[in-house]
Amino acid sequence: MFGRARRLVWTAPAVAALAVPCVVHPQEPAPPGFSFTNVAREAGLNHVTVFGGESSNKYLLETTGTGVAFIDIDNDGWLDLFFVNGTTLEGFPAVKAPTNHLYRNKGDGVFEDVTARAGLAASGWGQGACVGDYDGDGYDDLFVTYFGQNRLYHNRGNGAFEDVTRAAGLLTTRTRWGTGCAFLDYDRDGRLDLFVANYIDLDLATAPTPGSGLCRYKGIQVACGPPGLTGGRNALYHNGGNGTFEDVSDKTGITRASGTYGLGVSTLDFDNDGWVDLYVANDSNPSALYRNNHDGTFTDIGVASGCAYSQDGKPQAGMGVGIGDYDRNGTMDVFKTNFAGDTATLYSNSGDGFCQDRTFAAGIGINTRWLGWGTGFVDLDNDGWLDLFLTNGHVYPEVAQLKTEAAYKQRKVVYRNLGNGRFADVTERLGPPAATPKAGRGTAFGDFDNDGQIDVAIANVNDRPDLFRLKGNPANHWVTVKLAGVRSNRDAIGARVHAAVGSAQQWEEVRGGGSYLSQNDFRVHFGLGSAARLDRLDVRWPNGLEESWEHLDVDRFHTLKEGSGRVQGPGR
Repeated sequence: MFGRARRLVWTAPAVAALAVPCVVHPQEPAPPGFSFTNVAREAGLNHVTVFGGESSNKYLLETTGTGVAFIDIDNDGWLDLFFVNGTTLEGFPAVKAPTNHLYRNKGDGVFEDVTARAGLAASGWGQGACVGDYDGDGYDDLFVTYFGQNRLYHNRGNGAFEDVTRAAGLLTTRTRWGTGCAFLDYDRDGRLDLFVANYIDLDLATAPTPGSGLCRYKGIQVACGPPGLTGGRNALYHNGGNGTFEDVSDKTGITRASGTYGLGVSTLDFDNDGWVDLYVANDSNPSALYRNNHDGTFTDIGVASGCAYSQDGKPQAGMGVGIGDYDRNGTMDVFKTNFAGDTATLYSNSGDGFCQDRTFAAGIGINTRWLGWGTGFVDLDNDGWLDLFLTNGHVYPEVAQLKTEAAYKQRKVVYRNLGNGRFADVTERLGPPAATPKAGRGTAFGDFDNDGQIDVAIANVNDRPDLFRLKGNPANHWVTVKLAGVRSNRDAIGARVHAAVGSAQQWEEVRGGGSYLSQNDFRVHFGLGSAARLDRLDVRWPNGLEESWEHLDVDRFHTLKEGSGRVQGPGR
């Protein structure tokens, strides 16, 4: 089940349906089979994400916005929410400064703001967040990136977090602009390491401003960059197992990449060799695909594999990244959001080390108006085919002056997977809240109410957050699996999961990072269509152990502990 992708041969075609009704043709105006309700206010998510100016900005720093993370802080089985916050150039009095926010899920559809007692009320130019149990104590920890000093928070297991940045050896000696991040076990030693993308080496004292006249967007003066500014260098920190991390960026090859200006980050196993790789969406540069060489080093193969440029060979302004096997051929595909005037990009993983740009062939090239940020592959109707969700919003508030633009606040884009290699834009048929314009940024995907439908949390610039509760197709079944590592890292980041229903096959992974500066739910979700039973589920754990479970009940959550299944292959 877990050999290299190009060796996977099935008697059934890769697009065999999971006992689902016939696939809808792209032109048919059929109902999408799911809907959203924005429940953020009734759920108690009421803070405002402050970030730069509302009508104009001086520096690019004021435009990027922040991320959001799903994290179960107390292991009660209910996903909590952490929102990163920002600031303004003018700043705030200490007692009025906007802070990050942690909301505890009470299990009844309502969240409680526990930021203060959790010790997470930090302020500043916050950017992204990622989650992982780096010390293996059974509680998920939190890493938050900043323009300035990043922060590592250790979960003490009693509802409180401790800032251990200094003790962990993660203090920096100069100002860096951290963006996307991800925990991963790149050397398969059972301990989570940490990757951090860095956007621009920005010095506000010397950076050009709109008043210089050097930077214009369609004739209007805007914040400068990233072209013309020095790009940041990505960082990799190795977990020493004693609570400390070592910067191994240079010796692992992470700093030797074809592009810079890194934003969205996600782990994946691109070549299905059992070793976790990394994808970084770069702004105005070729994106990076770091292949794990199994010896403690990485090689950026983004350009060589065809996963770095647009279909016509040009660098794009990449923002967010989604990973998933949308065509069900056993390989992990890559979806990247880009700047306005361009399409988002869909890279189909051929399984032989190369990507095929399927943007236009899949029907995604029809949209060029939107400027994309958070995104993800997610099965919205539980039919067994991964759909796509995109959060949009322009970089420059100043575009309000232009009638040619889609505006600063923009609607979402939702693509339904038709099961034949193509997607249909069903956003308008969904109506509000998906069609409601917002200046959206970070987006995370997870089942916050444990009903078997994947919900969406969104951080908006200078606005309150959104929480889209999904109502899927009630006729379709599902299974959600939580993996508990023992010899592998406890979150099982890097695990690969295969689900079989009859001749139909699906594959998923447990991933660090994802979307735009955000963290998705670690639990692995499979939509099963009308299938009333999951015949077999195979797991390849991060350390290489392969196990199987048979005849799992549907419409249920299952916790699978490493070492408790039927062994199919060797460990490390």
